[in-house]
Order: sequence, then C-alpha cells, then structure tokens
Amino acid sequence: MLSKLMNFLRACWWLSPERYFHKGSDATGRQDGLLWYKDSGRHLTGEFSMAVVQANNLLEDQSQIESGLLSSNESSPYGTFVGIYDGHGGPETSRYINEHLFQHLSRFTCEQQSMSVDVIRKAYQATEEGFLSVVTRQWPVKPQIAAVGSCCLTGVICGRTLYVANLGDSRAVLGRLVKETGEVLASQLSSEHNACEESVRQEMRSLHPDDSHIVVLKNNVWRVKGKIQVSRSIGDVYLKKPEFNREPLYVKFRLREPFRRPILSSEPSISVHELQPQDQFVIFASDGLWEHFNNQEAVDIVQNNPRSGIARRIVKLALQEAAKKREMRYSDLKKIDRGVRRHFHDDITVIIVFLDSKLISRASSLKGPSVSVKGGGISLPAKTLAPCATPMELNIN
Repeated sequence: MLSKLMNFLRACWWLSPERYFHKGSDATGRQDGLLWYKDSGRHLTGEFSMAVVQANNLLEDQSQIESGLLSSNESSPYGTFVGIYDGHGGPETSRYINEHLFQHLSRFTCEQQSMSVDVIRKAYQATEEGFLSVVTRQWPVKPQIAAVGSCCLTGVICGRTLYVANLGDSRAVLGRLVKETGEVLASQLSSEHNACEESVRQEMRSLHPDDSHIVVLKNNVWRVKGKIQVSRSIGDVYLKKPEFNREPLYVKFRLREPFRRPILSSEPSISVHELQPQDQFVIFASDGLWEHFNNQEAVDIVQNNPRSGIARRIVKLALQEAAKKREMRYSDLKKIDRGVRRHFHDDITVIIVFLDSKLISRASSLKGPSVSVKGGGISLPAKTLAPCATPMELNIN
C-alpha cells in the first residue's frame, strides 16, 4: 500500500508544471507589455533563451521546453523537448497541443523505453485524435471550433540525436560552425508545409488529382482550397472531416462541393540529425519571425550577440523590421494594443537552444534536474498576455 502511494506521489510530482529548478523572479519569465521573455535557463545539454510577443487579441502562439526525464518511468531516457505551436483561427488548438503533446510523447516513450521517430509520430497522432474528440463534443454549442487549427514544430534532443518534427510553416534552423573559416552557417532542419512552396502545391495536386482547385491563387497568395495556406496541421477539422464542413459553420469556411477524403494532413515531416561538436545552437520559431529574417540572418544575430536575452533581442529586431516596413518608429509600434497590432505583425515565438558538445558527448549518462517552462508564463491572469483556459477549455481532457 505504501509503495503504491509513493508511486502515485512520484507521478504527480513528475507531471507538475511547477517542477522548474531555477529560483527567483525569472523562474517563469518576465513580461514587458506584450512581450514575454525568459532570458536564460539551462536544459540537460546546454542553455536556452525564450521570447514571445503577442499581436492577436488572444495569443495564438503557444510554446514550451521540457528537459530531464522524458517519461514518468525512471528507466526512461533523459532529454530535452521543445515545442512551438502557431495557432490560427483562435487559440484553442495551440493551447490543447501545449497541454497534451508532451504528455503523449512521454507515455509512448515510457511504453517503448526509448525515443524514436515512431514515438513522435504516435504522439502527434494521439494529439490530433484528442483534439478531434474536443471538436466533436463542442460542435453542438461551439461549431466554429472546427475551423481552428495549429502548426506544430517540435524538437527532441535524446542522447546525441536531435529529432525535428513539423506540421505547417514554423521552422527549426541549426547554426553550425565551419572550423576552416570560423563562420557559423545556417542549416534548416524542418520541412515546411505552406502552399506558397511549389513542392507543396505539387504534393497537393498529386494527392488530389481529381480536384483542379485543390490549391488556388487568391489575392496573390496560394491557399489550399482558397481557404488556408498550410497543408498540414493539428485541428482544422473542417478540411479533414466532411461532417464538420456544413452549417452552422460560417459560410466563409464551407466548401461548395463535398469531399471524400481529408484535404489537410496531420502527418508530420520528421528529420533525424546526429549532433556533431560543431553544432552550436538551434533556433525554433513560428513563422512570425521568418517573415522578417531569412535563416542565415537569424543565425548571424544569435552568433554575434550574448546568449543571455538573445531570444528577446531577436524578437525585438523583428519588431523593428515590422515597424520599418510600415515606415513607423519602433517606439510607436510598441504603443499599439493587441488585436490592432496584428495588422503590423504576427504573434512571434522564439526558443533558442544552445548545444554544449561536452555535455552531449556524455549525454547517455546525464541525469539532470527537471525543467518545464511554457512561453508566456504559467500564472498570468485571464485576458492578459497568455490568457488562461476558460471553464469550457478546462474540460477538454
């Protein structure tokens, strides 16, 4: 009886979002207007920096970093998990992913006692199925939830291996040192699923050869069925299940012709990268950052500035670029409130993970303390930077 109680308490402790080992006022980050940031922290094999700036009325970007034991079983591997979830149509899907994806990954890691492509794929599938059940339950009273979705970018460092999985158009970029020249060059680790890419349009046409309007150029932007730019996501059930593409869903989301098979996919692209001593850092970011910087520009910013506060710095530089494009001062942009701010830039989330080659070289023997941080903090009041879940959303488990 006592052993069962101890196991229960141990499991509760492992699942707690408060298990962050740094103390002090920066334990869950700080806030400056619509900007939330955590300048520095330590994960199992290095350091990290995080920042989030809100543009939408409700923050649609969600993010997290989890480091330590990757499941509740003490014999499971240790590692670091990074997640960037860029929502669209509302915050419900990205919030759901933020609460459930890592739990699913932990469960499958526990079952297999290892990290693998299969574990990650199963975690994505379980998250998609879980959100579908939410939509099914809420459809009678909240039908528009069928048109809410999210991109989903994750990275898992386990041992000397980095797994990167992606749905949508967020991006992971590696900064790698070239010893001969001393340069740090950018290498994109993630595949993107946005209809603006010719390869994505070709993929959609090959998957739907009987649909001449599977991708449509609308207002100079390529969109799947003229509705959405991304071809893969979590959620967006109205383009996956025909029973949700009907009244009372808003007319702007409904297709004129019925469809028999899913238009969008929830199958992630997964790459496996064996970490090398010259690998310096990885930038994980929502597309709000990549609207302003290309891969090498972002890597140069990280390489040429101090590590502490680097995520906050690169977000501010992106905001300065957004202001410059609108021929306004950054100081004036900062005065614009959320909601209206979306006309100037998107929500932007950045997590920069630095890689310590000495720690990675002995990663199989590392057993560090647990880290759990969610972008935007975990204790902000409702309707502020990162709105808390509503009672309805709290019941979606």
